[in-house]
Amino acid sequence: MQWAEVSVDTSHEATDLVSEILQELGAAGVVIEDPALLNEYIRSGLWDYTDLKESEETEVVRVKAYWALDEELEGKLQNLSERLASLAQHGIDKGAGAVSWKAVADEDWAETWKEFFHTEKIGARTVIKPTWEEYEAEAGEIVAELDPGAAFGTGQHATTSLCIRALEDLVRPGMTVFDVGTGSGVLAIVAAKLGAKRVEAVDFDPVAVRVARENVRQNGAEDVVRTERSDLLKSVAGEADLIIANIIADIIVRLFGEVKGSLAAGGTMLLSGIIEDRLADVVEAAVRHGFSVAKIEQEKGWAAVIVKGGGAR
Repeated sequence: MQWAEVSVDTSHEATDLVSEILQELGAAGVVIEDPALLNEYIRSGLWDYTDLKESEETEVVRVKAYWALDEELEGKLQNLSERLASLAQHGIDKGAGAVSWKAVADEDWAETWKEFFHTEKIGARTVIKPTWEEYEAEAGEIVAELDPGAAFGTGQHATTSLCIRALEDLVRPGMTVFDVGTGSGVLAIVAAKLGAKRVEAVDFDPVAVRVARENVRQNGAEDVVRTERSDLLKSVAGEADLIIANIIADIIVRLFGEVKGSLAAGGTMLLSGIIEDRLADVVEAAVRHGFSVAKIEQEKGWAAVIVKGGGAR
């Protein structure tokens, strides 16, 4: 399959908003190339970057998104340009705001991920490891092997790491968990390895479903995790003790109105993918639908919200 790799050169201030726009326009994955962040990793010695030199120019951040190379591409690019232009109207410095694109094949994209994705411990117990690296787990650690391919979610993005740390506290042995917008399947896999008995991992994007299913197989979690295509929870039967939704604010607000009958009474929802500017909207929608906000965690301009109640009644 052919994909369009769309690149936006922007500022640090606008990076998260540009990422949000690209995802709202249907991006199947996002890569952020931040030279300032790369310099931090080089200096930290956390990753093996012996072949990379520090960047002298750190003001420009490049955000890459991947869209199917089809007849809808031209319209998406036009929409993107218009929305980037509108950032200035809200007092946001979008930087150059330059948009470019090139055609790439699935295999080219997979190789691009390998340049940026390395083994990393997230939280107290969880290690996310790409399939092409070796790692020997220490006592008490769980290791999720991942090949993100054409799906969003490696654990390195703040939204995913916020969820992983929360899952270490929320998942109990024997739980039923629904993962809405599963992407690469990383959160579903982590939930299974933390002791969940049944995990339903769903995504509307068929590419994400294919990638997630392969990652579940790679981790030997097929007996626990079922991966299917679904519009939110429409294809999921039964009730969950915990529902995860690491998507975007607008879809989370919509999810509140559709969760009745899918969340057990007194159940919990872990919600992320929320830019800080939309946090109030999500909290307001939660309260309006009968949920109580138990916890809010924020990192790098993103938020994760844990809410309770509002289940089947």
